[in-house]
Amino acid sequence: MKLIRTLIHWSISLLIAATLSLLITTFLIEPAEVNGQSMQPTLQDNNYILISKLPNTFDQVPDYGDIVVIDSVINRDRSLMREFQEASLYRMVTGQEKAHNRWLKRVIGRPGDTLEFKDNIVYRNGQLLKEPYLKDATTPPPSDEDMHKLTVPEGHVFVMGDNRHNSQDSRAIGPIPIDHVLGKMIFQMEGWPLG
Repeated sequence: MKLIRTLIHWSISLLIAATLSLLITTFLIEPAEVNGQSMQPTLQDNNYILISKLPNTFDQVPDYGDIVVIDSVINRDRSLMREFQEASLYRMVTGQEKAHNRWLKRVIGRPGDTLEFKDNIVYRNGQLLKEPYLKDATTPPPSDEDMHKLTVPEGHVFVMGDNRHNSQDSRAIGPIPIDHVLGKMIFQMEGWPLG
């Protein structure tokens, strides 16, 4: 009888711990792994970072220069179930592969901003955008020739990778709805094999 009570106690404790962990990684903070070269030189492939989920939880518009995780499938509605299913802990426990729709990019434009692309330089609201974080400012982005000027719609942000020559971003998929901004990078970790 004592063994059964102990097993029940441990089972309840584990269930509570797992539920709290899932809630934390879904709505508060989550470790993530950088995949690809689109954010070089700022972040390298296989770096580990911490993502604050609070901006997404409270529908906050990220600031200029924030490095954010986005859901690149912008024509599909976000739901609470998708938030849980894409959390790293849920994917790890269920054995799912990494979510390929989650991209790490830098916020270049906020709602109402007018962005112009001239001679491989970005202008925001008529002002030259200084971007010391770019990998190679002399390499032309792949699609700037099609896109010379745009206004970021309300409820959206415009994001780009720091490695402009090797980045799928808003130049390809358009401005990102705020509810598709899943979190903001707050810390880069060295040597943490999580994600």
